[in-house]
Amino acid sequence: MSRVSKPYEIVERALELSRADGCVVIADEESSANLRWAGNALTTNGVTRGRTLTVIATVDGAQGTATGVVSRSAVTVDDLEPLVRAAEAAARTAGPAEDAQPLVTDVPSSPDFTDAPAETSSAVFADFAPALGEAFARARAGGRELYGFANHELTSTYLGTSTGLRLRHDQPNGTLELNAKSPDRSRSAWAGRSTRDFKDVDPAALDAELATRLGWAERRIELPAGRYETLLPPTAVADLLIYQLWSSTARDAVEGRTVFSKPGGGTRLGETLSPLPLTLRSDPNEPGLESAPFVIAHSSGDDSSVFDNGLPIGPTDWVRDGKLEHLITTRHTAALTGLPMAPTAGNLILDGGGERSLEEMVAATGHQGPALLLTCLWYIREVDPATLLLTGLTRDGVYLVENGEVVGEVNNFRFNESPVDLLSRASEASRTEKTLPREWGDWFTRAAMPALRVPDFNMSSVSKGV
Repeated sequence: MSRVSKPYEIVERALELSRADGCVVIADEESSANLRWAGNALTTNGVTRGRTLTVIATVDGAQGTATGVVSRSAVTVDDLEPLVRAAEAAARTAGPAEDAQPLVTDVPSSPDFTDAPAETSSAVFADFAPALGEAFARARAGGRELYGFANHELTSTYLGTSTGLRLRHDQPNGTLELNAKSPDRSRSAWAGRSTRDFKDVDPAALDAELATRLGWAERRIELPAGRYETLLPPTAVADLLIYQLWSSTARDAVEGRTVFSKPGGGTRLGETLSPLPLTLRSDPNEPGLESAPFVIAHSSGDDSSVFDNGLPIGPTDWVRDGKLEHLITTRHTAALTGLPMAPTAGNLILDGGGERSLEEMVAATGHQGPALLLTCLWYIREVDPATLLLTGLTRDGVYLVENGEVVGEVNNFRFNESPVDLLSRASEASRTEKTLPREWGDWFTRAAMPALRVPDFNMSSVSKGV
């Protein structure tokens, strides 16, 4: 085995090999463990390990600074020099980088930079797996079938730069998705959870929730398209507001291309987006939703810059008490737009709702006419960036609420809505709770949201999906 094998040694060796004017090296040490099940029985389980190394070379020239970025997996010490040279060659053949900035300096080193990477294993499921087995037995006795998967990942990221930064972050990320189906597959219900360690996930509680929803679906009612009073659960709110966050870059807004652009020029910063006192925020130190406290950028765009690698990230209110407070900036776009620095963190929280639970909101719903309770959204796509109009489908249960009670399941719908417009029309928010975004769960899992009541959610057409 090579004497240069530890992640920090790989980073240091790559920096030593660099002949560029500047260099950033990011080593991502990844491990994962998973369980899958179908028909009330485990089907597969596995553990994986991997390493990805990204080298970012910067080359100064008369026209400006150029960058070259090369990433490769399963990198060994023998692969380092070819990888570094490839990044340098890419930089020398590229034109000047528009987002060029001096590499970040003067950030204290992580005390655990030279420690071994954190790793997950099947032991993370030590308590969860037996509880899941008990849930299988209850589901079998209750005449329902459970399908789904549990996945736990742990990524240790080591970031080193030619300006002296030596930073490290360990990111655990766990997801659970559980489907309950009737034996004839005509009824389906879904629940999902995000977790750091699977110690706060209760399969029995999830199975009981799904059993209730399958019971609601024993009565089927067909409804036409239209606008309905609708309760959006936290997972659906998260999916919509994550897309809103991704669409809130300052440069695009200043240049008049997004819903956050002000007609006639400028941005909508300072405008009231919601009559409710809602605060949409990110904070790398949010308990239970912790994320990297510094920028980790493998590529550049309007929402991130490789030149910002290592830049500290603090709490940011995107919307405060209903007013638009910040748009996403890098150092480059902050200078370009004159707006304050606001890099994104790896979580999203919506605060400011009431104390009622979703169940209590249901009890106060449907007294003035039929209303809908959703399970989740999926296949969300953008229709119009100028208004952030999105379309998508409901899935795994849309329920009719009359006089404070769920009275049956209705057909699925296609919806057309803008999350920004929804915030302006929402009439109530529940208390905030951790949730798993179903649509964006492969990319963004750390969210806490309330349920929202929307008096006139636009179900634009009927969908035949389950």
